[in-house]
Amino acid sequence: MQRVYIGLGSNLARPTEQLRDALRSLATLPDTRLIAVSSFYASDSLLPGQPRYVNAVAAVDSSLEPLELLDALHGIENDQGRERNERWGPRTLDLDILLFGARVIDEPRLKVPHEQMHLRPFVLYPLAELAPGMQLADGRELDELLAACPFVGLERLSPV
Repeated sequence: MQRVYIGLGSNLARPTEQLRDALRSLATLPDTRLIAVSSFYASDSLLPGQPRYVNAVAAVDSSLEPLELLDALHGIENDQGRERNERWGPRTLDLDILLFGARVIDEPRLKVPHEQMHLRPFVLYPLAELAPGMQLADGRELDELLAACPFVGLERLSPV
């Protein structure tokens, strides 16, 4: 089993409910156990004019291989009405593998640690709730990433 951190986000079709539904689906994946979930956060969209997102990070233990898990996450997204029309466009659900144990993965379909996580407070702050002081597989320290990525545009919502 590997500890995997998954970023969740939604800004369409009742985003909080989308995340709750996704967490229920994560808990039913084969060879995978849902371990913990961060608080939910409201965040500004990366593109102007979109509704705010609701984001969180989940920790799971999984014996699935990285691409198997990625395919399972895409299945959950599809089941919840995800359409891939526009990069960083509005979505019912986005599930990203942020970290996969101590592995560094550089595949065409999957980069781990997630390539953009160091720029995204809506990823770093929920991750820090679950794994304070962690060192990423590529050697970066979460505390250093947090220091370089201020808590701007985020609002911590009531607990899950």
